[in-house]
Amino acid sequence: MSSLLLAVALLWPLIVAGSSVWSAYRVPVQQRHFISMMWVSAAWPALPLAYVGDVQWTMDAWMLGGYWELNALSRPWLAFTALLWSMAAFHARGYFADEQRQAQGGDASAQRRLQRLTLLWPLTLLGNILLIVAQDIASFYFGFALMTFAAYALVVHNGTPAAKLGAKAYLVLAVIGEGLILGGFLWAAGTSDTLTLKGVRDTLATADHGAWMALLLWLGLGVKAGVIGLHVWLPLAHPVAPAPASAVLSGAMIKAGLLGWLTVLPLGMESLSPAMMQFGNVVLVAGFAAAFGAALYGIWQSHPKAILAYSSISQMGMLTALVGMGIVVPAVWPALLPAIILFAGHHALAKGALFMGTSVSEHMPKWPTSLLFLLIALPGISLTGALAAGMFSKWGVKHALYEFEQERIIALLTWAAMGTAALVTVCVWRQWQQRQRGNSHSFQWGAWLAALIAALMTPLWLPLPEGSVIAPPLNEWLGIIWPFPVGVVGMALGLLALRRFDVPTPPAGDWWWGYHSLATLGLSAARSLAARCGRGKTTSVALALKGERLLMKGLLRGLSVESWMRQHGGGLMMALAVLLALLLIWEGQ
Repeated sequence: MSSLLLAVALLWPLIVAGSSVWSAYRVPVQQRHFISMMWVSAAWPALPLAYVGDVQWTMDAWMLGGYWELNALSRPWLAFTALLWSMAAFHARGYFADEQRQAQGGDASAQRRLQRLTLLWPLTLLGNILLIVAQDIASFYFGFALMTFAAYALVVHNGTPAAKLGAKAYLVLAVIGEGLILGGFLWAAGTSDTLTLKGVRDTLATADHGAWMALLLWLGLGVKAGVIGLHVWLPLAHPVAPAPASAVLSGAMIKAGLLGWLTVLPLGMESLSPAMMQFGNVVLVAGFAAAFGAALYGIWQSHPKAILAYSSISQMGMLTALVGMGIVVPAVWPALLPAIILFAGHHALAKGALFMGTSVSEHMPKWPTSLLFLLIALPGISLTGALAAGMFSKWGVKHALYEFEQERIIALLTWAAMGTAALVTVCVWRQWQQRQRGNSHSFQWGAWLAALIAALMTPLWLPLPEGSVIAPPLNEWLGIIWPFPVGVVGMALGLLALRRFDVPTPPAGDWWWGYHSLATLGLSAARSLAARCGRGKTTSVALALKGERLLMKGLLRGLSVESWMRQHGGGLMMALAVLLALLLIWEGQ
């Protein structure tokens, strides 16, 4: 039964993609339903697969030999990933309803956009599912690369200059990330002659250069996870991507990098080398730098989805820091891992609901406005730890850290939660300023409500190991909740104070523009060098031609001497003979 479910879960997205191509050639455009219920169902078979229990599959005929597995890590990951993809697809059915009518009415541009989206959306989903169940290097890398490059269509969908810029930033970082991942995998596989992710993990823990291999993989996978410095595609891509695409980009796909870290890095392993421990400290510092830096920069943004992108970077920074703890303090890892899985699952659905909420606020249904915006804010409040599943998520992390007396890390996470509260406050305020009524579709707000409920109730449906969800005791509630009101009040006071000043909005993408300037300078320098080389080439060619002409003149002179020698050769020979005779006579005397 589990093998059949796996086959259907992987083949069904391919069938959905194939049906999109078939419809493009066989169904008249006026009758074509681009966002059909069949398309919406692409992720459905993967959802029950997450609840069948721990299973292993071995396929010798698959590439270098496939080894796929559902375990305590991949089962909950598959559950929240498939659920979010399903809800985002439902949301897309309402979100793209107007664009579909335009396409059916003969708008060629809308037809191209929807055809591209409906083809590459299920392929992106397929890569996401495959990398979750994969336990061999080839399958994981193939799934990761398929998800990465097919998702380009999700970002560039609108085709506007801003969308092309966001897609360009995404693609540039994606290519860099794929190169780093491939380099790390090949180095580890060649060192220990392994083809499995577990073998890579063991290699990183014991090899002489394991820390450098780990760095390559951490950075490569970190492009998706929003590691500071490699995060710049997120705030450029999210504002221009359609809301359902942003939901899966920030909710599911960004977690692929985290899953890769949890699978290949030597987390919870004792007796690591000093270099690996130093690497763990780097991960820890980079995580908190992203958590605080993204919050401080994100609160100045004006686009709600840009704010949510920085919120994702901040939240993933917290998870990055927790991954660093698995290296620096390996004893904490068995208690910390279930909390990280719950954190990731809750963040996926909450962030998906928040991005769908930006679409709902732009097409408000006929509900009381105050109720609507309260519901829009609920997933963000939960992310801070002040409500429902968020309290369980935050307490799970704190409980594990308390056991090993990591109060400093707990304090930093608490302060980071205040940054999350500030970002949520600014985001909802911006949505309030930009709200619009009308054109609300039931699929649009229905999927958003479902994602909201699923986010608040994450511990009830996520297939976590028994005993891994710990309810916070009453005496700890205040310590979990207080960052939210403090962050909200602080941000509200800051917004009131800033109303007196005309503070320009800093550009989304932050470091991207620095990279862009450096790249421009580098290209200018390269062009200047090429121009100089061209001028040098021209000069050298001119000198060579001049030398050739001089040489030819000399040869021509030589030819004229040869002609003179032919004419006067007889007389010269006679003169030479007379001269020799005179010399002989003189010598004889």
